[in-house]
Parts: sequence; C-alpha cells; structure tokens
Amino acid sequence: MSRELSTVVCADADEEHRSATATALESAGFDVVTASSVDTVEAALGGDIDCVVTAFRFPDGDGFDVVAAVRDRHPDCACVLFTSQSLSELPRGGREQVVEYVPRSVPDARDRLVDVVEGATAEVTQAAYPLPENETERLSAVRAYDVAELSAEATFDRLTALMTTHFDIDVAFVGLVDEHEERFVACTGANWRTLAREDSICTHTILTDEEMVVEDTHEDPRFAEVDRLDELHIRSYAGARITDSEGNALGAVCCTDDEPRSYTRAELDDLRRFADEVEEQLLLRRRLGEERE
Repeated sequence: MSRELSTVVCADADEEHRSATATALESAGFDVVTASSVDTVEAALGGDIDCVVTAFRFPDGDGFDVVAAVRDRHPDCACVLFTSQSLSELPRGGREQVVEYVPRSVPDARDRLVDVVEGATAEVTQAAYPLPENETERLSAVRAYDVAELSAEATFDRLTALMTTHFDIDVAFVGLVDEHEERFVACTGANWRTLAREDSICTHTILTDEEMVVEDTHEDPRFAEVDRLDELHIRSYAGARITDSEGNALGAVCCTDDEPRSYTRAELDDLRRFADEVEEQLLLRRRLGEERE
C-alpha cells in the first residue's frame, strides 16, 4: 500500500521508459515528478521528495551522479536504481550508493519497482535505514545527553571492559544513535568512534525493546551486503536498547565478535542488566548536572 502524497522523482533519459515508469508509480498513488537528465533532477530537488527512481545513463552524467546530487540536498531520501544493467556491469560506483536496485530484466519489473518504492517511502523508513515513529522526539532526547560533559565515559569504559570478559567477545560498546551516525561513547576491544547509521546494526536495535541478536551477519539479508561490518570484523552481534525516562531510544549496549555465535537467554538477561546500568548512570548524571545549574 503506497503512502498518500509521497512524492517520487522518476529520472530517465529515455522518454518511453520514463513515461511507463511514471505511469506505474502514479497508478500506485504516488505524486511523480519526471526528469530526463541529471540537471533536471537537481532542479526537482528544491521541493519535498520522498524517493528518487533513476536510470543509469544520462546525457550529462549517470545514475551515481543523480544519487550524489540527491544525497547532497536530501541525505535521507531513498534512491532506487532502475536499469537493465547489473551492478557488476556499471563502470563505477557500488551498491552502497543506493538504497535499492531493481533490474528491468526481471519479470513484472515495474510492479517490483512499485513494491520497493512503497517500502522506501513508508512512514518509518528513510534512506538505507529504518526510523522509529517518534524520530523527531528521539533525536531531541539524544541531544540532551552530552556524555563527556556528564563525566560518564570512564564509567562506561569500565562497563564495556567487564562485558568483553563476561561474554567472551571481541568488542563491547555503548553507542548513541544520532541523526546520521552512531557515536561510540565507550568501546572496549576496538577504537571505533562513529559509524554511518546505514551501516549500524543498532539502527535496528533501537526499534524494539527486545534484545536483538544477529548470530551471523552473512546470513541475515539486512546485513549480508554491508561491507563496513566485514571491515570492522563484525560477524555476530547482540544489543539491548537504552532509553531515557520518557521511553525515547538513545542507543544501545552491544556485543560483537568476529565469529558467528548465539546467545543464551541468561546471557541476554545479563546484557539487559548492563543496559539498565547505562540508563541509570545517564539519568543520574543528567539530574546531577541539572542541579548544579
């Protein structure tokens, strides 16, 4: 089911293909703006848009130029590459530059495209990562916690060091999820500072009050093609959401390892206790800071 009033830019240099794609999207209930070049896509970016569907070849550039233009103006806008070429055949770029890729060669390609665009423009989804329904309020809550100012870093460093031995894992961390990245306010076993939100498993952890476990990232379709996880040697993951007193998700307390592994119910209960400790420390230190003011 498409989201009413969602606006999609349909970019294709071929008039016949562009018209057919625009018609399919309009029939699904989208407001469609068409573009025949990179320049006309850039001109369309002045308004509110929810998704860009782009072919690859244009007289003044290519689909990756379109994606770059969109990212410059609307970092959270979904982009879908709709072309007869496979990703491996494209002369440059890579899958990390698009949210989705739909080949024109598959049966009922435009039906498949509509499904992808509907998912990309759903209320809780932006770009390459899902969003909580209360994202605006959540971000305001995250900005209220300056961990360095609260003098909580040393406490969290001790906690993550304890976690690595308790769970026998490579890395333990406390991460706060900002608008476009995750900030690691404590990290034992690695020297991670930030991670793009589309590459972060915690982006999904903050959506649920249940502990999240990924036993093998290579077997999970959400993460199997996230190269950054391989670069960080994250093959398995367990995380527990941390929230403020109003229930806003601030981030997560997490375990990662370079090998696939599972977690027992008792281990996940312990992980939840570690997360509870982080929540209590954040709340306590924030209150003390407010009293000093």
